[in-house]
Amino acid sequence: VSGPVEPAMTQANPGRADDAAIEMLASRADLARAGGPFGPSPCISVCRMNAASGLCEGCFRTLDEICQWSGASLQAKRQLWTLIEQRIAAHRA
Repeated sequence: VSGPVEPAMTQANPGRADDAAIEMLASRADLARAGGPFGPSPCISVCRMNAASGLCEGCFRTLDEICQWSGASLQAKRQLWTLIEQRIAAHRA
């Protein structure tokens, strides 16, 4: 994790991730879906853990998923991208 890990949700704005960060992450998901020999990292350097969801507000991954990313197979990375896209869709709903 390349930054401070802190709960960033406030009571005034619970559950709202930055829209620009979500769009950046969604564009990386498009790259991951396009295939190729490497899976792009979901990290967009918005490293804040949401205490309620247990997900990073930038990449929508759990701490375990973040830690396991570098050693994961390409198939596992693509599966995680599918989960991330589902999490983004649920967040937007």
